[in-house]
Amino acid sequence: MFSNPRNELVVSQAWQTLLEGGELPSGAVRALVNQSWQRCAQAHVDPLRRRGLRPVSEQDLYLLQERQKDLLDAASPVMACARDYLAETGTLMALSDAHGTILVTEGDHPALDAAEAIALVPGVSWSELDCGTNAIGTALAAERPAQIHATEHFCAGIQGWTCSAAVIRHPLDGELLGTLDVSGLSGTYHRQSLAFVVNTASRIEARLAMVEMERRYRLLEHALERWSAEGQDAMVLFDRRGCPVKASAQAQRAIDAAGGLLDLSGRQPVPGLRAGRWRRGGQPGPLPDWLRGEWLEPLVVRGEYLGTLLVLPAGGRRPVPRPKDVTTVEPKAPAGFERVLTRDAGMRALMDKARVLAASQAPVLLQGETGAGKEEFARGLHGDRRGAFIALNCGGLSRELLASELFGYAEGAFTGARKGGMVGKIEAAEGGTLFLDELGELPLDMQPQLLRVLEQGMVHRLGETQPRQVRFRLVAATHRDLRQEVAAGRFRMDLYYRIAVTRLHLPPLRERPDDIPLLAAHFLQRFRAEQGQVAEALSGEVLAALTGYAWPGNVRELRNVMEAAVLMRPEGPLRPGDLGCETWDADGEAAEAAGGLALGDSLAEGEEAQIGRAIAGCGGNLTLAARRLGIAKSTLYAKMRRYGLSRDRGGSAH
Repeated sequence: MFSNPRNELVVSQAWQTLLEGGELPSGAVRALVNQSWQRCAQAHVDPLRRRGLRPVSEQDLYLLQERQKDLLDAASPVMACARDYLAETGTLMALSDAHGTILVTEGDHPALDAAEAIALVPGVSWSELDCGTNAIGTALAAERPAQIHATEHFCAGIQGWTCSAAVIRHPLDGELLGTLDVSGLSGTYHRQSLAFVVNTASRIEARLAMVEMERRYRLLEHALERWSAEGQDAMVLFDRRGCPVKASAQAQRAIDAAGGLLDLSGRQPVPGLRAGRWRRGGQPGPLPDWLRGEWLEPLVVRGEYLGTLLVLPAGGRRPVPRPKDVTTVEPKAPAGFERVLTRDAGMRALMDKARVLAASQAPVLLQGETGAGKEEFARGLHGDRRGAFIALNCGGLSRELLASELFGYAEGAFTGARKGGMVGKIEAAEGGTLFLDELGELPLDMQPQLLRVLEQGMVHRLGETQPRQVRFRLVAATHRDLRQEVAAGRFRMDLYYRIAVTRLHLPPLRERPDDIPLLAAHFLQRFRAEQGQVAEALSGEVLAALTGYAWPGNVRELRNVMEAAVLMRPEGPLRPGDLGCETWDADGEAAEAAGGLALGDSLAEGEEAQIGRAIAGCGGNLTLAARRLGIAKSTLYAKMRRYGLSRDRGGSAH
């Protein structure tokens, strides 16, 4: 799976042998590379190519990006979060479509400049047919993560580079959407770059899933107004990808009567009903022979195509049993909270309380440690509101950027403001829910502006004098004790009482030990499935190691540990050593030998002291300290400024 820089000379000699038409020595190159080289040779790719092709025109790139808007929207915040990580690594991140054409790049400026020399830029195709063996093209061809280093590249001009890429699939039907790649000059090689892109790609897929589920909720809400109240019509509702979402009891009978075949489980789409396939005049794309266009009605809300309603003649000729996937089993969690997996009685009682609160407009304050699942609760509180669920993390952003993200700005409000201005997160949440994570990080001088919005229901974009009316439900989250922050003068009392109308405290994972095996098995199943593997049962030794640990990063940390373990041991079964926790002792306590950072502590308990210990333990290396704390480097900077800490072993800056 991983490249080995020590083999560069051997790989280079094998490459020369291939070009001369000789037989490659057994084991000279990895199977992934060998198979790619053979494909390139058969396709007559020029091995002496120095760079990629010419990029498409600016207009064509714009049209390509418009067609991939969903992917770009999902990837944009994830790639932005990776900006700090890339800034000091000499690498860049590239997002491509399913054909290998780069859509956008992000990262270190010197790396971006160097990439222009080989045309590793937006608008250029990096498929194997165009650029030979490379992480983007090879990952697409093999449909699996790929790391290609130096002489493993088929084309000579690219052999000074190292790259790692993971494929991105649509979470609903598994369609290959593109790749996420991290590239740099060969000296920037790092084995863990592959794990990094796999993890980042999975975060993009998770965002895509949230967007699609939100669209499905809106589709169902819109379609139910048309659904037959008496249940006499045979109806099937398709989402924007042409996958069945809901079917009436008579649907299967009517489909059989029409001589059709349709998988109502939702796994097989009807391509002609996919977004973008509907022709001018309201006609669908190519359809199966049995499916008539006049039975179909596109469902468009505010100019956005959400799906299609199929109404068939009801005259079925024979009874059919109910579909097998219909179940009468009670849901495991209250409606809206299905993604919160728990066996803990306290958590279930908390969800029941949250379900009651979901119907109101009252602000809710979610308190709990980092990674405890506050955003999942916020989504449950959002419920079935017509508007969108908009999330913004107030930590780690500069004051100026946070203000523009929250309130938006007018055209020309400041240097670099985009043409036409920008809608802020408050406006975007109109009719829905605004989730402000890490609200305790909101700058003190910005808090009155938020309070004014909550009190008056009006927002002023930066650079505008005309207010805009807004109506939304606020859910705030923090790992801080805001009452202590108020006492310390870091948080306004009036804002606190405005946002804390109701409060929910999420317990840390260590206080609900029965959930650890449940969540570990869930994440194992999820990540094995993503890798095309079958999940195994967790052994008693692994479960003992998991349940014996304090989990300072809570559910998020458990998820990351399981993902890394699956990546490092693709064959399974997992062993305690695969958890990457060499510093855990038999009692479940953990400490970083280099810095004495007690992982049993949480950022909510003595955060200032813990950050100071982390910086001191890392010798002032803030990148390493941020990784050990499990936070972004930009967030670490913000917290250092807040507590007056310096790089000098975490001491006071004053």
